[in-house]
Amino acid sequence: MPALITWWKLDLAELAPDAHHDAVLAIGSDLLQRWTEPHRRYHSTRHLVEVFWALEDLEERHEISAREGALGRVAGWFHDAVYDPAAGGGANEADSADLAVRDLQALGLARGDVNTVRDLVLASTTHDSPTDGLPAAFHDADLWILSSEPARYADYTAAVRQEYAAVPDDAFRSGRASVLRPFLERDAIYATRTARKLWEDAARANLAHELEALTSI
Repeated sequence: MPALITWWKLDLAELAPDAHHDAVLAIGSDLLQRWTEPHRRYHSTRHLVEVFWALEDLEERHEISAREGALGRVAGWFHDAVYDPAAGGGANEADSADLAVRDLQALGLARGDVNTVRDLVLASTTHDSPTDGLPAAFHDADLWILSSEPARYADYTAAVRQEYAAVPDDAFRSGRASVLRPFLERDAIYATRTARKLWEDAARANLAHELEALTSI
């Protein structure tokens, strides 16, 4: 994935211009290796790229600045960098946040930027809806998949099921339904004005269709 590494290097050049090239490449290569682990089906480089595209859409519509877009992409790299479907609730996010702090401090990012990335990664544990700025944009980009066109959404749900292949069908359906319902119960799934305008209706339709399928068996 040379394009992804190029993206990583460009963002680090903006956020940590004094970071050594070899260190930037080494950490980027480690992240890419994590994102291509064989047990991943949904939490793969395809998801990572879709998060980046969604952030670009939000940047183009002035929900975030270019620098915030770079920080959001760095957070995207780290937000599922540690991914074990069998881990307890919040464990992957906590470990990913710790990895982000370690690696970004080593690259010389400003403390405030490191803290921002850490907080974005940790916020992906619950997907509570933030109010504005980069937290809102990152939340929405991570959840862009909910609004994808039906064929992509079907691929997504099949991939999630594959990641949890060890979970019996009844338990999976119950657990998955408990994840989906709170999104539909919100006044709005998305936090930014742009995402609510462009993605909200499709996301609600996809979620309602999947929830009906999960609970009608």
